[in-house]
Amino acid sequence: MSIKSILIVEDESIIALDIQTRLIKLGYAISGIASTGEDAIRIADKFKPDLVLMDILLKGDLDGVEAARIIRMENSIPVIFLSSFSDEITFREAAMVSPHGYLIKPFSETELKTKIDELPLQLT
Repeated sequence: MSIKSILIVEDESIIALDIQTRLIKLGYAISGIASTGEDAIRIADKFKPDLVLMDILLKGDLDGVEAARIIRMENSIPVIFLSSFSDEITFREAAMVSPHGYLIKPFSETELKTKIDELPLQLT
């Protein structure tokens, strides 16, 4: 399985649109952009993307870690966390979801592509 469609979960619209532009340039389809954990779960359930790029800190009742846990449990979709924070507590909390990686914002297009390419071919 190769990654074809990606769900972007980012509550800062300018950052979400930048990520979308980069992914399209790299040849990926965007299955949606969500700004809350609740929206991310709904879009993942409906469109079944190959990958979720998930901001750890989101506005709303569900943070990115909890939303990722639900998406992984219900749909077995791999998650790469995005964060502006690189502290040990944030990483320890996110690690409980068994993500397929982390990207510290701001990240380059090369870092983004490399992290996506590191995903195993068979994810389910």
